[in-house]
Amino acid sequence: MANQLQFENSPYLKQHAHNPVDWMPWGTEALNKAKDENKLIIVSIGYSACHWCHVMERESFENTAIAQTMNTFFVPVKIDREERPDVDQVYMLAVQLMTNAGGWPLNCICLPDGRPIYGGTYFKPQDWQNILLQIAQMWEEKPEVALDYANKLTNGIQRAEKFPILPVPEQYSSKDLEEIIAPWTETFDKEEGGYQRAPKFPLPNNWSFFLKYAVLSGDQQVLDHVHFTLKKIGSGGIYDQIGGGFARYSVDHYWHIPHFEKMLYDNGQLLSLYAEAYQQNKDPFYKRIIEETIAWAAREMLAPNHGFYNALDADSEGVEGKYYSFSKAEFDKVLGKDAELFGRYFNITEAGNWEEEHTNIPICAINADKLATEVNMSADEWAEFLKISKRKLYDYREQRVRPGLDHKQLTTWNALFLKGLIDAYRSLGNNHFLDLALSNAQFICTELIQDNNAILHQPRDENRAISGFLDDYAFTIEAFIALYEATFDQKWLTIARQLADKTIALFYDPDQKTFYYTSTEAEELIARKSEIMDNVIPSSSSTMVRQLRRLGLLFDDENYTAIADQLLANVFPQIKTYGSAYSNWAILLLEEIYGINEIALTGEEAAAFREELDQHYIPNKIVLGGTEESLPLLENRIEKKTKAYLCKNKTCSLPQDSITALINYI
Repeated sequence: MANQLQFENSPYLKQHAHNPVDWMPWGTEALNKAKDENKLIIVSIGYSACHWCHVMERESFENTAIAQTMNTFFVPVKIDREERPDVDQVYMLAVQLMTNAGGWPLNCICLPDGRPIYGGTYFKPQDWQNILLQIAQMWEEKPEVALDYANKLTNGIQRAEKFPILPVPEQYSSKDLEEIIAPWTETFDKEEGGYQRAPKFPLPNNWSFFLKYAVLSGDQQVLDHVHFTLKKIGSGGIYDQIGGGFARYSVDHYWHIPHFEKMLYDNGQLLSLYAEAYQQNKDPFYKRIIEETIAWAAREMLAPNHGFYNALDADSEGVEGKYYSFSKAEFDKVLGKDAELFGRYFNITEAGNWEEEHTNIPICAINADKLATEVNMSADEWAEFLKISKRKLYDYREQRVRPGLDHKQLTTWNALFLKGLIDAYRSLGNNHFLDLALSNAQFICTELIQDNNAILHQPRDENRAISGFLDDYAFTIEAFIALYEATFDQKWLTIARQLADKTIALFYDPDQKTFYYTSTEAEELIARKSEIMDNVIPSSSSTMVRQLRRLGLLFDDENYTAIADQLLANVFPQIKTYGSAYSNWAILLLEEIYGINEIALTGEEAAAFREELDQHYIPNKIVLGGTEESLPLLENRIEKKTKAYLCKNKTCSLPQDSITALINYI
């Protein structure tokens, strides 16, 4: 018999529809059942591409004895963390406070009113059964113990990440940056790139900060480490050398063996990062990665409605990475006479380069393309030869059972990928990327933005419409500002401003001087939290603040700027405590210290000027222009002849007749 999850649209929830556990989706029915029957709630959170979520399902949730315990003494609730990040945020914080660790699967045992009393991540089946029985006994015999602990833990959840309101400094200084940078760079892994840790996550926003900082400050050592890191990531197994696109992280410190799930949000951000790196250093290696990653997304992740799907699973046929690996015999069979050369290129061996015997994950040395000289090929000939060989391997791989697709379409993740497409277009000048971006932006406008400028978290389905969270608004605003800068179409900037005003109305608390993650109209949980710290995805608060700073400049609106200034001041003391967890705030600080170049390109050839400008890397700029006086900075500056203006701190240069003159002026 299927449980209630059979009626859900989330692939993750549907995966559990035939468990013997009487799972219910999160909602009033489950919460009321717990209160009516005075039962504890099991809140179990995961996502479809999560390997260890699958393992715990096989071991525990498909075990009839464990299921009986869960059904008898608890109300079991399954949650897709990607559908309900607000619920995940609260219970993840609870588990981190209890255990000093977190991750998925996330399993939290709660009072009938939803307050947590016990939690953890993956549990072995016997451990899970024992814990359930012990807690059920405690709830029956000593409920006061659970109630007392729930009070203390909930107070901790409500207090966490609340920062005092601090005065806005007159100015920030380069010394402030040095105090952040010095301990942060001590963690660099000089041998393998990234940081000295394993597993290794790409953390695109971290390296975007360091790239900007290195260029603005002239720090060659940091700049070299950024490019070294990007070469290592792009050469490792974390990047799909055959089909394009990045996995979520590598389990080792070499970037070699990936945790094979491919997430849209990683790939969107990494597109932006590699596009930024290509602007700064025209390395054809970066260009190849950008093109292959977009080709992967358009081929495997793009829906007919022009929205992008969420993720590809790590597993196929119940085995992690089976779809992506090769034996040497397979490799030789597919490539024939070219197998020896590409066996060296991709490090394919008879013994295998993975823990599985005779199994290889294609990886490259960062200078692997030098093999072109051994076979007397030009760079263009080698690129084509490599493309043909990869296609043969991909076609062979496609005969296997593909990893599962999570077909959800989340607003935040689509906005991140939209931004990646725009950055790739501006860096490489490929109009196909802009076409994909415009189609995706239209999907967001049609399927996700409602008539009152409220955003949905994902397209409405027959069960429910989930209201957008702060990140849905912030990243959409960021993408639409970027789309305006790429096209000078005022429509995108108008929508961005309307969404910003809606965000302030729904999420900003003028008394606490903070943005909450959930809106004033959202379901009330045990705590209403702000999301301050940057993670693999920058925090919704830092992203929103950066966009308000940009909108404040574009529209000369002091209200936007004042909010941004205040929130940066509140967070500023935290940045130097752990730079990696505040990297997007650090970018904002960088822009405060070095200023933002406001570049206005006016006249009939403004678009051509913009294309030429994009051949240069200017990390701290906004670009506006066209042939209409649609923004304060464009007023009285539009004429037939194309001109370029540089403005900074409310002061503008004389008009420049060429981009070369403008760059020299900067």
